Amino acid sequence: MPLATTRRTGLVDQVIEQLRTLVTSGEWPVDSRIPTEPELVEALGVGRNTVREAIRALAHNGIFEVRQGDGTYVRATSEVSAALRRLCGSELRDVLQVRRCLEVEGARLAATARTEEDLAELRAHLAHTDTTDHAQFTQSDTEFHLAVVRASHNPVLIEIYRGLLEAITASVATASAAPGGMFPHDELVEAIAAGDVERAAREAAGFLDELLARTPIQDC
Repeated sequence: MPLATTRRTGLVDQVIEQLRTLVTSGEWPVDSRIPTEPELVEALGVGRNTVREAIRALAHNGIFEVRQGDGTYVRATSEVSAALRRLCGSELRDVLQVRRCLEVEGARLAATARTEEDLAELRAHLAHTDTTDHAQFTQSDTEFHLAVVRASHNPVLIEIYRGLLEAITASVATASAAPGGMFPHDELVEAIAAGDVERAAREAAGFLDELLARTPIQDC
């Protein structure tokens, strides 16, 4: 797939999308080294800083790996597959344990603080988790749990949860890839809607406890 010169608006985003497409199409396979920075600058018709920023963003997402003195390599075809490569064993347990602390309290608070707009958002995200597509489920389920925490209307809790969102997404991707790992959360939404604090806490804890029981303690 040839690289095309970009327009002068949103250059970094345009470069990111072009590089991402080259990866997802298989033009640049996993574990292959991508063209050098000067080659990309010439092919894309953009500045060196734009190329660097785009590569940095994709490396942060786990799609690229920058090896100093060697070049940039394709590590994964998407953020989901990158997450699956990053998180397992005791690392997954650590994230699930922290999620349990934050999400149970978030659900408890949401049961008393949620608005009708919050409930509508929760139900919208919940509808999108009704899928067999793993990537879509990962995105929608992560957004659902963030929406639960936002419904707590506790700004400190929300910011802490947002700060861990990359690790949380990785845990959702990893756990949901296993058989029976795509958990429904209808009962959690109904508990929050009913203002039932203890039931909301139980529903938030239940599936995480099950995931923890399934996850081995040892590293991969």
